[in-house]
Amino acid sequence: MQLWIDGTQIQAEPGSSLKELVTQLGMDRPALSARPLAARIAGEVFTLNYIPVRQDQPEGESAVRRAMAASKGQVHLLRYSDPAGKDAYVRTAQFVIFLALHRLCPQARAKMTCTLGPGLYIEVQNVDSFSVQALKEQIQAIVDRDIPLLRRRVPTRDAIEYFERRGSHDKARLLRWRTVEWFDEYLYEGFRDYYYGEMAPSTGYMTVWDIRPAEGGFLFMFPDDHDPDRVGSYQHMPHFLSVFTQGERWCELMECETVADLNDLVSSGRIRELIRVNEALHEKHFSQVADQVCQRGVKAVMLAGPSSSGKTTSANRLATQLRVHGKRPILMSMDDYYIDRDKLTPGPDGKLDLEHIDTLDTALFREQMGALLRGQEVEQPYFNFKTGRREWLGHKVRLHEDSVIIVEGLHALNTVLRPEGIDEAMIFKLYVSPLLPLNLDDHNRIPTSYLRLLRRIVRDYENRGSSVQNTLSMWDSVRRGEKRWIFPFQEQADVIFNSSTLYELAVLKKHIYPLLLAVEPEDPWYDEVRGVVKILNYVLEADVDDEIPPTSLVREFIGGNSFYRT
Repeated sequence: MQLWIDGTQIQAEPGSSLKELVTQLGMDRPALSARPLAARIAGEVFTLNYIPVRQDQPEGESAVRRAMAASKGQVHLLRYSDPAGKDAYVRTAQFVIFLALHRLCPQARAKMTCTLGPGLYIEVQNVDSFSVQALKEQIQAIVDRDIPLLRRRVPTRDAIEYFERRGSHDKARLLRWRTVEWFDEYLYEGFRDYYYGEMAPSTGYMTVWDIRPAEGGFLFMFPDDHDPDRVGSYQHMPHFLSVFTQGERWCELMECETVADLNDLVSSGRIRELIRVNEALHEKHFSQVADQVCQRGVKAVMLAGPSSSGKTTSANRLATQLRVHGKRPILMSMDDYYIDRDKLTPGPDGKLDLEHIDTLDTALFREQMGALLRGQEVEQPYFNFKTGRREWLGHKVRLHEDSVIIVEGLHALNTVLRPEGIDEAMIFKLYVSPLLPLNLDDHNRIPTSYLRLLRRIVRDYENRGSSVQNTLSMWDSVRRGEKRWIFPFQEQADVIFNSSTLYELAVLKKHIYPLLLAVEPEDPWYDEVRGVVKILNYVLEADVDDEIPPTSLVREFIGGNSFYRT
């Protein structure tokens, strides 16, 4: 069969893997930045161990694989700079890390906790002493052996029995919720595990990494996103880590640390109690933030956060709590300071990058915010998203003695927006993000961006009539913008508010699952959809919308939010 690998033609003989074909073409480079890690064929991502044309097919059956036929032989190689390529590298690292830990400390329980910049924090329990240096040496030995990472299919029942025997009860409990009778796993010298997606062809691909000691475990450092040939720089993020640790305590309090725990609560009906407790914790936290705002006597709250964090609902709930203190909050949205769409310059791809701070009229915002804080009156603009233009509707605002401005927007913590000559003590910085502490199991965390993506897909479909594919087509751009314009400022916040709820995966599944299943394998966004479905397949759906209060952050996405009613 004729293939075109990154545009270069090659004849694929039966039984040849993509890795072999890539090597024949001279595309397998030693530098991680240039080295292919996986491949996209039609709408799916495949390991480079994938064989495009099978050998010895039964008579009447095509030797050409379905995806190859759908793509008409087109193969796009994925490197670390591609999100799917980076994901393959990360999963490869996970396998190597936990294999090394298994060899070094078989009795240890290692748990993925959270990401800190380019680092992944892994907690290690059930060991008296732990040597980071010994772990580094063990990992390096596994990398040097260049062990092939080959997947095999086993009965789900057998996998459950194996993990029970090994003491990995978290994995065994999760697999009991699996709805199919088979399970894919990776095996090496009796060690078996799985990481829900494609990996690099072998352990030798993991060439750029490091480990730093951390309290209770270690920090595994991944390559730098902008320069994958070097390890990413360590970022000290005590504020962020403390908030995530608080989230884990909430998990313990609500007896919901894994998806299996969540499913137990759904099946028993106790999810309703989980909703009530989770919402009470949020309300208490909003009250505590309002207490701090009033104690400090600030005049403005700058509320930022990435896409689908619940910023608008958070601003309104904080405003409600400030009213309890006798304050008169004034809500402002940074969206109203967008520059007219026809005045923006499209990027190289012909699209507008609406995450870029230059899409905002930062000079006007600084001018008006400075005037307000000096006690002057200003006329606020209104951005009409239907026309893509700014309008002036005569909406004038002035601060009174008991007023507090709450400004919400993606870039609200960016120092470029800070008015000159204003005392910093007048401004309170609040960062909102759904830092979901719920894991699939100890070795497979649910990324915080995953929950935000689910929220956005549901909201865009329910409220804006946007398809799953349209939302996914913008997501990579959204994520790039967050890394550049939002995440660098999160640690500077006075308070980081965790806007996740432990119950919402079960609630969102009802709204989103049918939409995802309708996406066909040939669709360009099929692999991204499949990644979402793989996690939701383990989640038991909950029909409990009636239990969710109208002021809940979740209501911002599924509908019925009282702050949006007119």
